[in-house]
Order: sequence, then C-alpha cells, then structure tokens
Amino acid sequence: MRGKSWGSVGVPLAAALVLALGTTDAVWSRQTARHSHKHASAAKHRKIRLAALDPSTIAPAPAASKRQNLSAAVCDPTTFRIVLDVGHTAESEGALSARNVAEFDFNLRLARRIVEDLKADGFADARLLVTRGRATPSLFRRVAAANDLQADLLLSIHHDSVPNSLLEDWEFGGRKSHFSDRFGGYSVFVSRENPHFGTSLKFAELVGREMKAQGLSYAQQYTMPIMGRYQRQLLDKDTGVYRYDELVVLRKTRMPAVLLEAGSIINRDEELAMSSPEHQAMIASGVATAVREFCDPRWAILGPL
Repeated sequence: MRGKSWGSVGVPLAAALVLALGTTDAVWSRQTARHSHKHASAAKHRKIRLAALDPSTIAPAPAASKRQNLSAAVCDPTTFRIVLDVGHTAESEGALSARNVAEFDFNLRLARRIVEDLKADGFADARLLVTRGRATPSLFRRVAAANDLQADLLLSIHHDSVPNSLLEDWEFGGRKSHFSDRFGGYSVFVSRENPHFGTSLKFAELVGREMKAQGLSYAQQYTMPIMGRYQRQLLDKDTGVYRYDELVVLRKTRMPAVLLEAGSIINRDEELAMSSPEHQAMIASGVATAVREFCDPRWAILGPL
C-alpha cells in the first residue's frame, strides 16, 4: 500500500508514548528492568486472562434459560486493558489522502474517538498509543510499549490507500495529488505468527461483523492479482478479515492483535466520509461493540446484563 512501511530492525522503547484520553502530550515512561520471577508471574497471569477470553471455549446457553447457569469466563471491563495503536507517526505520516491529508491525522482522530466510546462503556483502562520517529523503528517502539503494558488486546488503527501503480493524477486546492476511486472499504488483518492467533482472529471477525452491521463493505481488492505483493489471503469472506503474517505490530506483540483499515482515504468520496465526525462515531461505536462482545460473548446474545 502506498506510503506504508513495515520493516524489521531492533530499537529502544524510549520514543513511544502511551496516552490516556485527555493526556495527549504526556510522555509515558516505564522501567523495563525486572526480576526474572516477576516476568514469569506476569506471563502466567496474562496467559490465564487470554485463555479465559477465547470465545471458542464458551458453550452457547440453552435458548430456554439464557439468563440462567451462564458460567462463561468473562473479563472485568474496569481492568481489561485494550491498547488503541495509532498507525504511523507525526514524522512518518503514512499514506496521503486524495486531498493531501496525512493518514496519521485520520488515524489519531479515529483512535481517540474509539477510546472515548470504550471509556464511556466502562473500559476504564483503554489506552491510546502514539509512537514517535521514523517508520520502521517506530514499529518496534509501539510493539515494545504494548508488551511492556501487558495489554489484553491491541487494535491498530489505519486508513487505506492503494499501490502506486493504481493511482491517478488530479489537482486539489491548486496542488497536484493522486486518487483511486476504483477501490474502497474497510479491511481487517491478523497474523498467524501472533502467539494468540485464534483469539486475534475471533476479535477480527467481531470487528468486521460490526463494520458490516453499520452498512459498510470490506475492501475486496486484496484478493486481486492487480495488488501484486499486497495481495492477501481472505480468511473470512463475510466479514473481510485478511491474513497478513508479516505485519510487525501483529506478529511481535504478545497479546491478541488486530489491524483495522477503517476505509480508503485515496478514494475521493470515501475520504470525505472518513473526515466526517458522524462516520467516525459510527466506526467507533462498531469497534466498541466488538470489544464488549469479545470481553463477554454473552453480550452479543443477551445485550447488557
């Protein structure tokens, strides 16, 4: 995809920022030297929490007694730690929209709105992760930050473009720009190299299902040979979940991790929609619903208990 970079080098954590809502400019710092027994204890605790969150382990309740004998393991929203990773950085802004707006700006606005919705739903430990620096090093900074936080779930927020070969030229505001109105839609990505691939896939399907419920369509071009090296395997043709094993932010994190391309900003009509507060609210609401269902699969059947 044009303007995107997913490289592979090792760098320190120092430049990563983890931001709570309303503390956008605060620098998050965390001591990384720990005793080995503390690492083992934290890892064991994290595995227990993640195992409990796998919806595949929960048998559906009998229709006649939905509110009785529900023994499913569920999370506590007040302590469940979901990290909203803002794709790209202020120094490496990702793709440019058809009207020359940086992808990073779109990502930051949407991620902030999702955190707002999650906090309103009781997910008090929802975090906004903003990383500084150039493209490739920033990938490892954000992974290190998420791992250091011992997050229960990571969702990386992006907005899509197309390969350079598919772009067309136009002018906007007196400036030369590029567009592609042929393609649009959201897409959801997971990596089989994530240590919790099964759980990641289940959350990705929930996100895709909620995007579809909002009346959105997924980007189907990733199945086409015209995408070249960006062609991907479609894992769920109903919800638009794709396999992308090489994405650093998905394969190097130690918690379930999903990447959402919320829509195409190189498509001129879709860019306008992505810029709309109403559209952002719709996507944020869908993501928040997916998180609620992930945290408590009974919610999808029963609604708020």
